[in-house]
Amino acid sequence: MPSPTTPRRRPRTGVPLVAVALAALLGAGAVPAQAAPTQAAPGQAPAGLAQRPFMGWTSWTMQSSKYPGLNPDGDYSYLTEANVLKQADALATKLKPYGYEYVNIDAGWWRNNDWVPRFDQYARQTPDPVRFPRGMQVVAEHIHGKGLKAGIYLPVGLEKEAYANGAAPIWDAPDCTTADIVYPDLRTTNGWDSAYKLNFDNLCAQKYIDSQAQLFADWGYDFLKLDGVGPGSFKSGDNYDNVADVAAWQQAIAAAGRPIHLELSWSLDINHAADWKRYSNGWRIDTDVECYCHTLVSWENSVDDRFDDAPAWSRKAGPGGWNDLDSLNVGNGEMDGLTRAERQSYATLWAISKSPLYTGDDLTRLDDYGLSLLTNREVIAIDQNGGPPARPVTPAGDQQVWGAKNPDGTYTVALFNLGDAPASVTAHWASFGFTGNATVRDVWNRLDLGKKKNAITAALPAHGSRLFTVRPGTALASTSYEAEAAANTLTGNASVGGCDACSGGQKVGNLYAGGTVRFNDVTVRRDGIYTVAVSYVSGDVRSVHVSANGGNGTYLKFPSTGDWGTVETVSVQLALKAGVNTITFDSGTWYSPDIDRIAVPQTL
Repeated sequence: MPSPTTPRRRPRTGVPLVAVALAALLGAGAVPAQAAPTQAAPGQAPAGLAQRPFMGWTSWTMQSSKYPGLNPDGDYSYLTEANVLKQADALATKLKPYGYEYVNIDAGWWRNNDWVPRFDQYARQTPDPVRFPRGMQVVAEHIHGKGLKAGIYLPVGLEKEAYANGAAPIWDAPDCTTADIVYPDLRTTNGWDSAYKLNFDNLCAQKYIDSQAQLFADWGYDFLKLDGVGPGSFKSGDNYDNVADVAAWQQAIAAAGRPIHLELSWSLDINHAADWKRYSNGWRIDTDVECYCHTLVSWENSVDDRFDDAPAWSRKAGPGGWNDLDSLNVGNGEMDGLTRAERQSYATLWAISKSPLYTGDDLTRLDDYGLSLLTNREVIAIDQNGGPPARPVTPAGDQQVWGAKNPDGTYTVALFNLGDAPASVTAHWASFGFTGNATVRDVWNRLDLGKKKNAITAALPAHGSRLFTVRPGTALASTSYEAEAAANTLTGNASVGGCDACSGGQKVGNLYAGGTVRFNDVTVRRDGIYTVAVSYVSGDVRSVHVSANGGNGTYLKFPSTGDWGTVETVSVQLALKAGVNTITFDSGTWYSPDIDRIAVPQTL
């Protein structure tokens, strides 16, 4: 993104510890104590809920699959009272001891197998008598009887079939009908245009949401997935701006007398992250992970997409509201459609991203390996430790290293090979701001690996991963060089602009169509390969050509920082010679990230 031009500043001197900056960027925080949920004040998400990412099971994965036998009576027919209770019983037996507690009923509970809906006299969804012959309250009571929590689903807006020519009354609102709660032109909303947009200028619209929330509270539900929410769900524009709907749901839940976790779906707009955080407890950051095919998921369908999409959201999550990567379907290799390596990588990314851990697998058919993935207490602890999500510490590509600083001072370090062939991946301790010997534990295998000097390397299969907990060695001393320094050379459109989050209050932007910034006078004592930390700003994924001393260099893809006001850091390996060096960032023919500074280790 172009940056405003301002006078260039002289370079900063001195030898700041890159460990300080990297610790701030990787994040470290105290683990908040779990608290009993309390009702929220208007304009904030329910207090005490989602202090950790939720864990549980969802019906949608099997509903949406064409796996043989899952939906014998047509698409989505898996959703029945009998199947939900069977999965609840299995969850209580197999996964509840590990923290899994929500049993979430997804779309269709009010529709028959031909997808024809049912509504009560007040335009509220009511259960299909074939799918749920005893009603939704009995289902919730059974789930509660197992010591679990019950979840339910709605699309955002007033479903078209509920409009009833505008004549349906609103519960507990004698002067309101469905004609009062929508716009006169019946404009549509949500990700499928299946509902009329609610008009919150009329108080009757809030009354309608209040009536739905009260019904769910009376039935005993603890969780609501609100789907098709925009901006997001592949929709934009005023008709698809549902921030007011989400706020109305937060207000209605607060008044209903029962804490209800509010989860938003799907592919939410990151530009409204503050709204999602204010009014809800979680938000889907991407499209469905399910492949809608003859397995539950596939690696290429959208599991691997999360590696590109999750980094932008890494600073948006925390206690009270978490980034939702969708369901974790690793429990049965045959049904899931994934290799063992892919299943482990899938679970690794979800855990280090602090995503909710809810599986859509058939819990009555978990294989031994799948059960081991879902019940590894050390992996679950990483997801649940209250610290910030991990993000890449290397540029995006087939081989990646991700990490985060944990509340206890250790680091979570994950190695991924996203390529289609085996490859070795190395995590350099310098990428995390320390050096020397560090104590390493293999998390998936629950093995202490002892001390590793300066780095750890793993040979990984295609789509494979390793996950470590690392207790750091010595803090790394580095020399910082500001991009806006007067000693540097800018060419093309490159210019200096203000940046409140940047270390020197400025950055070099407008790196596009051949614009470059060359750091001059980069000095090291010895020849060698240096792990150079690059601090940058980029509201989307962008590539830049990086080279040292006029060499060939390489194009590197930098993950999104989430917006144009947040600084992140990735590390690149550069061959430097003893004495003075140059390091160049060249945009080539397209747009590149804005550059804040680089930090070069003082020693190898």
